[in-house]
Amino acid sequence: MSEHGALYRKYRPQTFAEVRDQEHIIKVLKGAIKKGAIPHALLFSGSRGTGKTTLARIFAKEIGTSSVDLYEIDAASNRGIDDIRELKEAVHTVPYESKYKVYIVDEVHMLTKEAFNALLKTLEEPPAHVVFILATTEEEKLLDTILSRCQVFRFRSPSRAVLAETVTDIAKQEGFTISPAAADLIAIAADGSFRDALGVTQKVMLASGDIIGKADEVAEIIGAPKSEIIINLLKALQEKNTEAGLIAIKEAVSAHVEMKLFARLLLEHIRAVMLLRHQPSQSEEILAAFGEGAQILIKSLAGEKTSSINSQLLLRLLSATEAVNHSPLSQLPLEIAVIELTAV
Repeated sequence: MSEHGALYRKYRPQTFAEVRDQEHIIKVLKGAIKKGAIPHALLFSGSRGTGKTTLARIFAKEIGTSSVDLYEIDAASNRGIDDIRELKEAVHTVPYESKYKVYIVDEVHMLTKEAFNALLKTLEEPPAHVVFILATTEEEKLLDTILSRCQVFRFRSPSRAVLAETVTDIAKQEGFTISPAAADLIAIAADGSFRDALGVTQKVMLASGDIIGKADEVAEIIGAPKSEIIINLLKALQEKNTEAGLIAIKEAVSAHVEMKLFARLLLEHIRAVMLLRHQPSQSEEILAAFGEGAQILIKSLAGEKTSSINSQLLLRLLSATEAVNHSPLSQLPLEIAVIELTAV
């Protein structure tokens, strides 16, 4: 197992070919390099952990910028007018050994209004040897005048399947095997972030007594419910057994399960039932991410001719899931939903 620090650093992509799930951006960047039409201001926008800074560094390297001519500024820490004034003066000096000086400004939305205005003036007339790459998780906070001066690239959040594949691949390279159900659970918990997915993977590898990571082991580490609790709640909803449903939620609370993740996993299981019922030919793909016990139950529920597990139930639980974050008692929206859905 790796002794070289965080997995997300060790396996950070170094080339365009290693970047996953951002082909729509890479194609444009490669085209710009091939044609020699390098934009002088780019904006990389997307949620955390999607690879914005990583791709900015790769682009800088691909246009021939060495480390001595690459500058990274964290706007969350250097958000004032003085920092941007220093940058304004520094951009006019020529690169030490590269054709381009590249400035990566991370979390650019954190700049103060005065700093924004100063940056805007620099973006309006940048020296020919300077490339700005601005990165943000909150594009809506940026001034239109900033956006209009940049080529904007919006990063996709990696899909659940891509995250699970990434986790499985990297664990394998570390001599560790993660079961498909465990990899899927990590992917769901990572919520669209490569960095978070690898952070959880590393915790699982450190906590495991052997070289195999199982779903329930992952669940314990990340505050997810063990599969048995989800299975019991699904059965309760199907049988309209209010008491059993509430007991399942109580068990999740007692196990310190993160309720938002609990609700999301419940939705994933019910969605699988619905999909399998209407797309039986896709059963292998639909069931691939679930453990054996969950697969058996999902197949059984999908085969029921008259079932409580239907689109109406799914919509009600979707509403409850959205309410979890805003409730003073995180389990309350699910409890209310279970009571309503199991009322005979």
